[in-house]
Amino acid sequence: MAGQGRPPDRIVVKTLRRVAVALTMAIVVGLLMLNGWASHPASLFLRTIILGLSTTAAFALFEVWPRRLPLWLQRWVLQVVAVGVCVPVTTLLIYVLSTPQGAAPFWENPARMDGWTHLTFAGLLLAPWTALAAIVRQKEAFARDQKLTFALERSELEREALDARLRLLQAQVAPHFLFNTLANVQALVDAGSPHASALLRSLTAYLRAAVPLLHESAATIERELQLVRPYLELMQMRMPDRLHYAMNVDPSALKVRCPPTTLLTLVENAVRHGIDHSEEGGRIDVDIARRGERCVVRVADTGVGLQPSADGLGTGLMTLGERLQHVFGDAAHLRLTPNGTRGTVVEIDLPAHT
Repeated sequence: MAGQGRPPDRIVVKTLRRVAVALTMAIVVGLLMLNGWASHPASLFLRTIILGLSTTAAFALFEVWPRRLPLWLQRWVLQVVAVGVCVPVTTLLIYVLSTPQGAAPFWENPARMDGWTHLTFAGLLLAPWTALAAIVRQKEAFARDQKLTFALERSELEREALDARLRLLQAQVAPHFLFNTLANVQALVDAGSPHASALLRSLTAYLRAAVPLLHESAATIERELQLVRPYLELMQMRMPDRLHYAMNVDPSALKVRCPPTTLLTLVENAVRHGIDHSEEGGRIDVDIARRGERCVVRVADTGVGLQPSADGLGTGLMTLGERLQHVFGDAAHLRLTPNGTRGTVVEIDLPAHT
């Protein structure tokens, strides 16, 4: 219902605005009737002001009272009718109360009767239409408020859905990486390698740092490097003669934000699909550079190369592509290209947000 549930300051502002409109229209009506007015002009403006304020009060009263209406009666109809009835009643009271004691009734005085008729006619001509215009404007404002509220609610629901989708994708990444790493440890233990104990200790320390990051909604290049460096150390301990790596990182790119495990996914794919499948092993080069408002992350390997799936990317890279799309939209790009005659290059170009 109009007028309910509004903060007090909004009610005051609305009331002041209505009074200002009523006073403005009262003065305009008084100016239009001034030429044919027989009495003092001040009395004319006083009467038009009283009429304007009384109709405004009637409009506001029936905006909130009665609180419940029959189903067949619309509140806006009640308000317009109330304003229309208020006009002749108010002008009648004005002329009755302004008649001197002992004088003849105003309807027996042709000049005063003409004044009452003109004032009543002007009020009936303007007041109901003004009330109707105010109701239309009020309904339009309410519709705009509702539209804005629905838009905000829809935006909030979309954000919650996006967060849920990102959490689901991250949940897919976490076990994928952990199971692969544990499989590497098991292979080393089964082979009876003397490095198994040191590798397990390194893995335990690594997981203490990695697991919390997997549940964050955003990371930075610096945090990603804290995962990738020990990961490459672990992989090099597993195959010291078959894996070599180098990292070239632009210091200005360290604070750039990205989805968690972005860099780790690229490096893990290079190890799993490039180096592991190559009898000679290979080299992994990680290059991260900031170029103005963009950041380019490039991971190149000299292994057998990442074999494209039916969709052109492996599962890990497909999942990473979805996460980048959810976070950056079309502003981020993931590209997979051959590394010359041997190996694969995976490059991510994303906004340099910090």
